[in-house]
Amino acid sequence: MKHRILAATSGVALSALLLAGCAGGGSGDGAAAAADCVPADGQVTLEFTSWIPGIEKVVDMWNAENPDIQVKVQTGPNGNSGTYQNFFNQIAAGNAPDLGQIEYDALPNFLVQDGIENIAGCADVVAAKDQFVPWAWNQVALGQDDAVYGIPQDIGPMALFYRKDLFEKNGIAIPTTWDEYTEAAKKIRALGGYITNFSQSDINQFAGFVWQAGGQWFGNDSEGWTVSLTDPASTKVADYWQSLIDQDLVSTYPAWTDEWNNAYNSSQVWTWNSAVWGANSISSGAPDTAGGWAVSDLPQWSAGENVAGNWGGSSIAVLKGSEHPYEATKFALWLNTSEEALTALNEEANLYPATTEGLKLPSLANGVDFYGGQKIYDVFAKAATEVNPDFVWGPTMTKTYADVSDGFKAAVSGSGTLADALQKGQDSTISTLESQSIPVKK
Repeated sequence: MKHRILAATSGVALSALLLAGCAGGGSGDGAAAAADCVPADGQVTLEFTSWIPGIEKVVDMWNAENPDIQVKVQTGPNGNSGTYQNFFNQIAAGNAPDLGQIEYDALPNFLVQDGIENIAGCADVVAAKDQFVPWAWNQVALGQDDAVYGIPQDIGPMALFYRKDLFEKNGIAIPTTWDEYTEAAKKIRALGGYITNFSQSDINQFAGFVWQAGGQWFGNDSEGWTVSLTDPASTKVADYWQSLIDQDLVSTYPAWTDEWNNAYNSSQVWTWNSAVWGANSISSGAPDTAGGWAVSDLPQWSAGENVAGNWGGSSIAVLKGSEHPYEATKFALWLNTSEEALTALNEEANLYPATTEGLKLPSLANGVDFYGGQKIYDVFAKAATEVNPDFVWGPTMTKTYADVSDGFKAAVSGSGTLADALQKGQDSTISTLESQSIPVKK
């Protein structure tokens, strides 16, 4: 769960920046001023903070080939566990690193607090746009044609991980729609298992379901923000999962715990609707089930549709105050577009690239033993092209996630519903925005 990041600017300045930098519609009017991207004379040393495993090895590759632009990397906890707050403290003190890893759902928060540079005029950013999956680029452009607030690094297209061996053994068809998923859940429950685990805390997973269903939690234009956690698509998704909970068709173990791992490792839980990075979560958490898993498309709301959701993904942003935005951007582009860097990032940290060519890496073309030799990344490459490009994150996602999670935990225990949790999350989000003098349209 993310920690709330407190506003670092005055309410008036914050509101003006927000409306200038995050306005929707791609009009390009009033984007935050672009950084002054002038190449430096002489050697430059950049500081970079990330939580990617093995990132030091990848940076060493750059340093060996670029003596005039050296990068010193520092690793820390993931953004939700303190790195973001460290960034804000460092920005306020004037000693922030040049580059920082920031998840897509946190970028609007950094923009609101004037914590990241608009690098649209740096290096070859504009020319690089077409190298990326379009919706991933939208996540860093934040609705502006003439603004770029980070270089996409990885994405998390979602699919269905399922126990192929158990489905086949028991004659249960692999569900292709959410209605079929419910019917399969009933058959699996009759056998003593659960079709999946409903997470009380992974609200960004639930957001991925909403994303797939066509929901839109936030919007922004020149008049302010709209908050729509209770839009029809979100309510449909909430009611669907509430029905599964009410019928005891899903388990509700806290995610990422030993109890959660054991449920999958013991074959009690048969599927997981998750992002591409979930492949490693299952193999590490349920080693006794090796060879029994496979991957299929995410179930659809209507038969014949081909729509995916996304869960996760990060960018590499140039933090406010960097004296070398040109060189910082040049490194960030190399890190996230060159085949050598993308291959190393995939091999070292299992990152799934945000570039269209990255989806075709040789390292992603092989069958995976844990999944019965299936070429599972072909499924995710397809899903990456089926994600709605227009999903928008709000400027206070930390607080929104926390509030909705509290409501989900209550719903799982029988106190209220998931729809109630979304309503409370919406009300709290609006109050939070207003308390920070961020205009809200009602």
